Amino acid sequence: MPSSEVRAFYRQSPFPGYPPRDSLARLRSRAARSEFARLLDDAIPPDARVLEMGCGTGQLAIFLASSGRSVIGADFSRPSLRLARDAAARFGVGARFVETDLRASGLRPSSFDVVICSGVLHHTEDPRASFASVARLARPGGILVIGVYNAWARLPLRARRTIARLSGFRWIPWDPVLRDRSAEPARREAWLRDQYRHPEEHRHTLCEVQRWFSENAVEYLRAFPSGLLGEEPGDLFAQAEDDWGPEALLKQIAWMRTLGGEGGLFVAVGRRRD
Repeated sequence: MPSSEVRAFYRQSPFPGYPPRDSLARLRSRAARSEFARLLDDAIPPDARVLEMGCGTGQLAIFLASSGRSVIGADFSRPSLRLARDAAARFGVGARFVETDLRASGLRPSSFDVVICSGVLHHTEDPRASFASVARLARPGGILVIGVYNAWARLPLRARRTIARLSGFRWIPWDPVLRDRSAEPARREAWLRDQYRHPEEHRHTLCEVQRWFSENAVEYLRAFPSGLLGEEPGDLFAQAEDDWGPEALLKQIAWMRTLGGEGGLFVAVGRRRD
C-alpha cells in the first residue's frame, strides 16, 4: 500500500496536471505525439474492457475512452480523481473513475481485457507485491501493460536530482520537460515535485519485471521501447522475436540516452495465462 507520505504527496500535487484551456482535441493531439499512446490505442480493440490502475488525473483513460471503449480509471487520490471526472465531463467522454487502493482493490478479479498500470508500482512500498495485486484483475488471456522506472534509464535524472538538491533546487540542469513547460508554471511544478521530490521511489530492470510476470502466471510479450537491438516498434501486444538477457541489458543501458530525458520509464507487456 502507499505510505502516508505518498498519500499526502498526491493530495497536495495531483499528477499530471491539465494545461490551461485544455480540450479533448488538444488531449488527443498530445497523445498523437506519443509513440507509446499511439501503439496502445492501435492495439486495444474497440470493444475491450480496460482498467487503468493508478490513473492519476485520468488523461490516458480519457484518451482511450474517447474512441468509445469501456474504460475505468482507478486511483487512491481523491483530488486527482476529481480532476479526472471534471475533465471527462468537460470533454464529453464516458470514462468512469473509482477511488480504490491497488493492494486492496474493490474491483472484481479477472474482469478486464486490458489492465494498464504505468508510473505507479515504483511509488509503492513493495512493487513486487503490488504487481501481484494488479495482475489478478486481468482476465485469463488478458493483457497487462506495466510501466516502471528503469534502473539504468533513471540514472540521468538521478544525477540531475543530486545537482538540484545540492543547489537547493535553484538549478536543475538539462531537463527537457521543465524547459518545455517554462510557460506553464503549474504543470512545471507538478513535474518538479513528481520527479525530484517524491517521497517513495524504486527502480527496476527488465529482467526483474519479467520475474514478476513469471511468478504471477503472466507470459512476457515485449518491452516498450523494444528490448531488442534494431527492432522497430509494431504491434504492442505481439510476442517479441526473442528474449536474450545480454541483448536486453545492452538495450537498457542505451535507454539512458533515449529515455533519460523524461525520467527513464519503460513499459513491459504480458498476457495472463489461462
